[in-house]
Amino acid sequence: MTHADPIATLRRRTSEKWTAYPDDVLPMFVAEMDFPLAPAIRTALAEAIELGDTGYIGGTDTRAAEAFAAFAARRWGWAPEPERIGYTTDVSVVIVESLRRLIAPGDGVVITPPVYPPFYAVIPEAGGVVVEVPLLDDGDAYTLDLDGIDKALEAGARAVLLCNPHNPTGTVHSPATLEALSRIVAAHGATLVSDEIHAPLVHSGHTFTPYLTVTDEARDHAIVAASGSKAFNLAGLKTALFVTGSDRMTAILRSFPDEVTYRTGIFGLIATREGFAHGGEWLDSTVATIEENFRTLERELAAHLPGVRLRRPQATYLAWLDVSALELGADPAAWILERARVALFDGTGFGREGAGFVRMNLACAPETIAEAVRRIAEARQTRTL
Repeated sequence: MTHADPIATLRRRTSEKWTAYPDDVLPMFVAEMDFPLAPAIRTALAEAIELGDTGYIGGTDTRAAEAFAAFAARRWGWAPEPERIGYTTDVSVVIVESLRRLIAPGDGVVITPPVYPPFYAVIPEAGGVVVEVPLLDDGDAYTLDLDGIDKALEAGARAVLLCNPHNPTGTVHSPATLEALSRIVAAHGATLVSDEIHAPLVHSGHTFTPYLTVTDEARDHAIVAASGSKAFNLAGLKTALFVTGSDRMTAILRSFPDEVTYRTGIFGLIATREGFAHGGEWLDSTVATIEENFRTLERELAAHLPGVRLRRPQATYLAWLDVSALELGADPAAWILERARVALFDGTGFGREGAGFVRMNLACAPETIAEAVRRIAEARQTRTL
């Protein structure tokens, strides 16, 4: 099991999670881990510091791409070709730069809310227009609305921005769903960008399916955004991967200005390489810890906040909590922050479908989870007295 750093150590960090709020707030909002870095990454970064290896990335350094390809082969049975992989700063840039070449200004791009909030911003940045096709929710599971996506493309949308695994629900889209999606996209002559940043964090008993593996059509019309930033807690080091699987999409990758690549951080490239090449044992331990943390949350909610509903995700360390039964008002995250001093992500940031929800980060110590639930329960109890 991977153990979180002590709270005193965590509060010395200067990242957003630990500087956005006063010290009396438990920060469980942004997707940063409280765990120490994987040993291989820590060692490689220390060596880079010792060497003063703090310059620009080498444009011909393919080792991170090779490490990702080998990781994908081991974990998912997928062997992307390193020469079809490119680098940039982060997944949002992969999405923006890809869409700029896949759509024309004013084209519609389908998203599937509730979904990662920056999707609403990156599409206009790329010149597109957001087209919402919400996930289907049968009360037990979330799934893509394939008929809705088909209708949106028929009505003129030209691309789909997929989140797989899905943030915030933790849904891992099935091979059959992805295959059907690829046929729909191909039938309309559209394109797709798949954000697969959470793929290494799939829970036991579930299998991640890379979009580029499902059909020849998928390989022809899609670009994948991949990164080690969520799996290995590397967001601030600024490295992500464009992954392509066809000559058509690889030509688009090679059409990017050199600066798209050279804005990549060298520390991020080093850490990404080491994580995918040598971080597997740490990753497995961390996923096991995350799964145990979900069990801890389930127990704490049952004991102290039985009205809160958690559907166990299939991936990620993000808990999507339906708190509507607590009747905390239109912005439950704000109420919880003010009254319980716990910082969570407001569900409406993920779209209208997130009303009544909050997102909680469970990449932390189990004691933090228990304390957060206790604080919320006590605040609500105080309100009702």
